[in-house]
This record gives sequence, C-alpha cells and structure tokens, in this order.
Amino acid sequence: MIREILVYPNKILRETSRDVIHFDATLHELLDDMYETMITKEGIGLAAIQIGVAQNALIINLVDETGLQKKENLYEIINPVILEKDGSTVYQEGCLSVPGYYDEVTRAEHIKLRFYDRMGVMHEEEFRDLMAIAVQHEMDHLKGHLFIEKLSYLKRKKFEKEWKKKYKAGK
Repeated sequence: MIREILVYPNKILRETSRDVIHFDATLHELLDDMYETMITKEGIGLAAIQIGVAQNALIINLVDETGLQKKENLYEIINPVILEKDGSTVYQEGCLSVPGYYDEVTRAEHIKLRFYDRMGVMHEEEFRDLMAIAVQHEMDHLKGHLFIEKLSYLKRKKFEKEWKKKYKAGK
C-alpha cells in the first residue's frame, strides 16, 4: 500500500526512532509499503519515520548501471549501526520529505554498517560512494534529523525563507 510521506516541517520527522524488536508480518508489511511508496515517489531511499512509523527501519534501492531500479538490488536495513566511517565526499542530496529542494552535503565516503534484514539475520557490510551517502542520509531520519540541517547558516536561512513562501502558497 502506498503511504503518505510526511513533509517538512511535520514534527513527527523530528522523532527519534526505536529499534525493531519483532521481525514479523507487521514489519514485512511495513517494508513492502515503504518500497511501494518509495518507488511511486521516485526515491532511492526511505526511512520508516518518513511515513510516520518511528522504527529503525530504512530501505535503499539505487538505480543500476542500466538506469533501472531493480527490486533484487533493494536493501532493507533494520536497526543499523555505523561501525566505521572514513573519507569525505560532497553530494547534491534531495529528500522525499523536502520535495523539490536539493543542495550539497558533506558525508563520509565509506562506511562499515551492521544491520538486520527483514528476517532478523544480522549483516555487516561496507558501502562506498552513493550507497554510503544514502545510508547516512536515511539514518539521519531515524535520529530525527533532515539533510537541510547540514547546510551552512546562510544556505539554511535562504532555504527556510523560500520554503515558507512555497508552503504558504500551498506548494
């Protein structure tokens, strides 16, 4: 089922998510709904809190070298913990909860991540480049943060001014 994506400044986006305890049909339905919602909205990642569910669950499905988003490349990441990170990269990010706004953000270029899949099996994987960026972006959501918080003071003020205009105008 396609769910509504919460849009900034919705206060629920500021909530800190809780660890998933039960790897059951309810979680599987949530992950399936997240995937359907993300694909419909043309995103590459989605955190559960973005659809109003404060659980440490996120999904990422990057576009492959053929330009397609194949479901077999989907990562369902539950209760993630970054074990290591290094390097630095700047990437122009966007967010389904801040539609239509893109800006450059600095993040670690490489991360080592521990997480669980939908069945509760633990994994440790290393990610680089866009996958590392996407994981960090979605993990920020789980902590109640948005990428716009990483902008410089001047860029953030400009964003807030433009966003208020857009928001008042009914998008």
